[in-house]
Amino acid sequence: MTRSYLVGLIGSGIGSSSTPALHESEADAHGVRYLYRTIDIDALGRTAADGAELVRQAQELGYDALNITHPCKQTVLSALDELSPDAELLGAVNTVVFRDGRAIGANTDHSGFAQGLRDGLDSPALDRVVLLGSGGAGSAIAFALLNAGTRVLSVFDPVVERARAVRTALGPAFPGAEIVAIGADELAAAIGAADGLVNATPIGMVGHPGIPVDPSLLHSGLWVADAIYRPLRTELIETAQALGCAVLDGGRMVVGQAADTFRLITGRDADPERMRARFLALTGATQ
Repeated sequence: MTRSYLVGLIGSGIGSSSTPALHESEADAHGVRYLYRTIDIDALGRTAADGAELVRQAQELGYDALNITHPCKQTVLSALDELSPDAELLGAVNTVVFRDGRAIGANTDHSGFAQGLRDGLDSPALDRVVLLGSGGAGSAIAFALLNAGTRVLSVFDPVVERARAVRTALGPAFPGAEIVAIGADELAAAIGAADGLVNATPIGMVGHPGIPVDPSLLHSGLWVADAIYRPLRTELIETAQALGCAVLDGGRMVVGQAADTFRLITGRDADPERMRARFLALTGATQ
C-alpha cells in the first residue's frame, strides 16, 4: 500500500509559496502520496504568537509533519516535545514531524544554506561575513557560516538584544570564532572589511519591499546572499550583481532545506537537482 502524508506550512503571507508544489512534485517522483497545505496566519487572522496553538491543532487533525516559516520559527517551540540538537542550539525550527504521539522539531535551514553556498558560489571567502537579521533564519545561517569556517561574524539586528542572543547561543559551540553584535553606525566599517554579506531579514520579500542596506556600502569584492526567495531576484541581489558582486539567491537555500526536510518526513533521499529544476519552473526563473 502506498504511504500517504499530510503536511502543512505555517507562516505569514504564504499563499503563493512554491513549497507545497515543490514537495508534492518530489513525492510524485518517489511514488508517494503527499498532500501539502498552507496554514497562513494572515488569512486566518492569527499572529506569530498563535504558532504553538496551530501546531497542536495540526497534530490533533492528523498531520504527519509541518514546515514552519517566518515569523513562527521560534514561537512554535512550546508545542514541541523534542528538539534535534541543532534546533535546540539555534532556538528555532523549520520542520516539525509528528511521530508516536510526539511533536519533534528540527532545523534544516542551516544545512540548506550550507548546501546552497557550496552549489551557488565558487569557493567563496568566508573569513569575515556580515549577517543582517538574527531571527530564526538568521540564527540558522549564522550556524552554517561558523560551521563552514567563518572567523569573524558581525551580526546586525535592529533589536540589538537578538543579535547578542546569537552570540550567546553559538559562541560556546564555536570558541575559535568571533561573533560581534554590531549597531547601525558600525555597518559601513563591517561591510567594508567583509568577504560576504547575507540578508536574513524580511526586507525585500513580497509584502516587504526595499533593500536592507545602503547600496553605497556594497563593493565588488563582496559576495552577497539573500535568504529571500519570493521574489527570487530581490532588490539586494539585483543591486549587488550590477555592482559586480557574486550573488546567491534564496532559491538555493529553500531547495537545500526542502530536500533535507523531505528526507526527515518520508525517510527517502530527495534529488536536489530535480527539486532545483522544479523550483525554477515554479518561480519562472532560470539558472
